[in-house]
Amino acid sequence: MDREQAAELKKRLLNVGRALDRTVMAMGQIDQAERDALWGHLNELYEIVHRKLLVGIYAQHPDLKPPPMPPHFFGELTWSEVLLPPSVTEDQLDEVIFSLLKSRWRKVVAFVTDAEKRFKELGWTITYEATAARLQALSDLDRIESAGDLRYWGNSEVRLKH
Repeated sequence: MDREQAAELKKRLLNVGRALDRTVMAMGQIDQAERDALWGHLNELYEIVHRKLLVGIYAQHPDLKPPPMPPHFFGELTWSEVLLPPSVTEDQLDEVIFSLLKSRWRKVVAFVTDAEKRFKELGWTITYEATAARLQALSDLDRIESAGDLRYWGNSEVRLKH
Protein backbone atom coordinates (compact mmCIF):
# COMPACT_ATOMS: atom_id res chain seq x y z
CA MET A 1 0.00 0.00 0.00
CA ASP A 2 1.19 3.51 -0.65
CA ARG A 3 1.81 6.07 2.11
CA GLU A 4 -1.52 7.87 1.59
CA GLN A 5 -3.48 4.62 1.94
CA ALA A 6 -1.43 3.67 4.99
CA ALA A 7 -2.07 7.07 6.62
CA GLU A 8 -5.82 6.69 6.04
CA LEU A 9 -5.83 3.16 7.50
CA LYS A 10 -3.81 4.37 10.50
CA LYS A 11 -6.33 7.17 11.09
CA ARG A 12 -9.27 4.74 10.96
CA LEU A 13 -7.55 2.15 13.17
CA LEU A 14 -6.78 4.84 15.77
CA ASN A 15 -10.49 5.75 15.68
CA VAL A 16 -11.27 2.08 16.40
CA GLY A 17 -8.81 2.23 19.32
CA ARG A 18 -10.57 5.31 20.71
CA ALA A 19 -13.94 3.55 20.31
CA LEU A 20 -12.55 0.63 22.32
CA ASP A 21 -11.40 3.09 25.01
CA ARG A 22 -14.91 4.60 25.15
CA THR A 23 -16.36 1.09 25.41
CA VAL A 24 -14.09 0.35 28.37
CA MET A 25 -15.26 3.59 30.03
CA ALA A 26 -18.91 2.67 29.45
CA MET A 27 -18.25 -0.72 31.03
CA GLY A 28 -17.69 1.11 34.31
CA GLN A 29 -21.46 1.30 34.60
CA ILE A 30 -21.95 -2.49 34.63
CA ASP A 31 -21.12 -4.88 37.43
CA GLN A 32 -17.62 -6.33 37.89
CA ALA A 33 -18.49 -9.88 36.75
CA GLU A 34 -19.90 -8.60 33.45
CA ARG A 35 -16.92 -6.26 33.00
CA ASP A 36 -14.53 -9.15 33.55
CA ALA A 37 -16.39 -11.29 30.99
CA LEU A 38 -16.18 -8.56 28.34
CA TRP A 39 -12.68 -7.37 29.12
CA GLY A 40 -10.93 -10.36 27.53
CA HIS A 41 -12.70 -9.80 24.21
CA LEU A 42 -11.99 -6.07 24.22
CA ASN A 43 -8.35 -6.68 25.09
CA GLU A 44 -8.12 -9.11 22.18
CA LEU A 45 -9.50 -6.45 19.82
CA TYR A 46 -7.07 -3.90 21.23
CA GLU A 47 -4.17 -6.29 20.60
CA ILE A 48 -5.27 -6.85 16.99
CA VAL A 49 -5.59 -3.13 16.27
CA HIS A 50 -2.47 -1.91 18.07
CA ARG A 51 -0.09 -4.85 18.03
CA LYS A 52 -0.86 -6.38 14.63
CA LEU A 53 -2.55 -4.02 12.18
CA LEU A 54 -0.84 -0.78 13.16
CA VAL A 55 2.51 -2.52 13.59
CA GLY A 56 2.15 -3.80 10.01
CA ILE A 57 1.50 -0.29 8.74
CA TYR A 58 4.50 1.07 10.66
CA ALA A 59 6.72 -1.68 9.23
CA GLN A 60 5.86 -0.54 5.71
CA HIS A 61 5.85 3.19 6.51
CA PRO A 62 8.11 3.91 9.52
CA ASP A 63 7.49 7.65 9.23
CA LEU A 64 3.87 7.07 10.35
CA LYS A 65 4.97 5.45 13.61
CA PRO A 66 4.25 7.63 16.67
CA PRO A 67 7.06 8.67 19.03
CA PRO A 68 8.07 6.03 21.61
CA MET A 69 5.77 5.54 24.60
CA PRO A 70 6.90 6.02 28.18
CA PRO A 71 8.76 2.94 29.45
CA HIS A 72 6.25 1.77 32.07
CA PHE A 73 3.05 0.28 30.73
CA PHE A 74 2.79 -3.01 32.57
CA GLY A 75 3.11 -3.98 36.18
CA GLU A 76 2.96 -7.28 38.04
CA LEU A 77 3.89 -5.97 41.47
CA THR A 78 1.24 -6.68 44.12
CA TRP A 79 0.52 -4.43 47.07
CA SER A 80 1.76 -7.09 49.50
CA GLU A 81 5.19 -6.88 47.79
CA VAL A 82 5.47 -3.09 48.12
CA LEU A 83 7.77 -1.57 50.73
CA LEU A 84 6.92 2.07 51.34
CA PRO A 85 9.63 4.46 52.45
CA PRO A 86 9.74 4.55 56.28
CA SER A 87 8.48 8.16 56.31
CA VAL A 88 5.34 7.34 54.28
CA THR A 89 2.31 5.53 55.67
CA GLU A 90 -0.33 3.71 53.68
CA ASP A 91 -2.89 6.31 54.82
CA GLN A 92 -0.68 9.16 53.57
CA LEU A 93 -0.25 7.43 50.24
CA ASP A 94 -4.00 6.88 49.94
CA GLU A 95 -4.64 10.52 50.79
CA VAL A 96 -2.50 11.64 47.85
CA ILE A 97 -4.02 9.04 45.52
CA PHE A 98 -7.56 10.12 46.40
CA SER A 99 -6.61 13.79 45.97
CA LEU A 100 -5.50 13.01 42.40
CA LEU A 101 -8.43 10.78 41.45
CA LYS A 102 -11.45 12.38 39.81
CA SER A 103 -15.00 11.27 39.09
CA ARG A 104 -14.10 10.86 35.41
CA TRP A 105 -12.16 7.89 34.08
CA ARG A 106 -8.38 8.26 33.74
CA LYS A 107 -5.92 5.90 32.13
CA VAL A 108 -3.76 4.22 34.75
CA VAL A 109 -0.61 5.20 32.82
CA ALA A 110 -1.58 8.90 33.06
CA PHE A 111 -2.51 8.56 36.72
CA VAL A 112 0.74 6.88 37.82
CA THR A 113 2.71 9.52 35.89
CA ASP A 114 0.88 12.38 37.63
CA ALA A 115 1.16 10.63 41.00
CA GLU A 116 4.90 10.19 40.58
CA LYS A 117 5.28 13.94 39.97
CA ARG A 118 3.31 14.67 43.15
CA PHE A 119 5.35 12.17 45.14
CA LYS A 120 8.57 13.84 43.98
CA GLU A 121 7.19 17.21 45.14
CA LEU A 122 6.63 15.62 48.56
CA GLY A 123 10.12 14.11 48.56
CA TRP A 124 8.76 10.56 48.39
CA THR A 125 10.41 7.80 46.38
CA ILE A 126 7.45 5.73 45.27
CA THR A 127 7.64 3.91 41.94
CA TYR A 128 5.05 3.77 39.18
CA GLU A 129 4.72 0.07 39.92
CA ALA A 130 3.99 0.66 43.61
CA THR A 131 1.32 3.23 42.73
CA ALA A 132 -0.29 0.85 40.25
CA ALA A 133 -0.21 -1.92 42.86
CA ARG A 134 -1.96 0.38 45.35
CA LEU A 135 -4.61 1.25 42.75
CA GLN A 136 -5.25 -2.47 42.28
CA ALA A 137 -5.54 -2.94 46.05
CA LEU A 138 -7.95 0.00 46.36
CA SER A 139 -10.03 -1.43 43.52
CA ASP A 140 -10.04 -4.89 45.14
CA LEU A 141 -11.20 -3.23 48.39
CA ASP A 142 -13.98 -1.51 46.40
CA ARG A 143 -12.70 1.93 47.42
CA ILE A 144 -12.24 3.09 43.80
CA GLU A 145 -13.73 2.06 40.46
CA SER A 146 -11.61 0.44 37.79
CA ALA A 147 -12.12 -0.72 34.24
CA GLY A 148 -9.90 -3.24 32.54
CA ASP A 149 -6.95 -5.20 33.82
CA LEU A 150 -5.00 -2.75 35.97
CA ARG A 151 -1.75 -4.56 35.19
CA TYR A 152 -1.99 -3.07 31.68
CA TRP A 153 -1.68 0.62 32.44
CA GLY A 154 -2.45 1.86 28.94
CA ASN A 155 -5.56 -0.31 28.64
CA SER A 156 -7.17 0.29 32.02
CA GLU A 157 -8.73 3.19 33.84
CA VAL A 158 -9.58 4.31 37.36
CA ARG A 159 -11.85 6.87 38.98
CA LEU A 160 -13.46 7.79 42.29
CA LYS A 161 -16.49 5.76 43.26
CA HIS A 162 -19.78 7.43 42.45
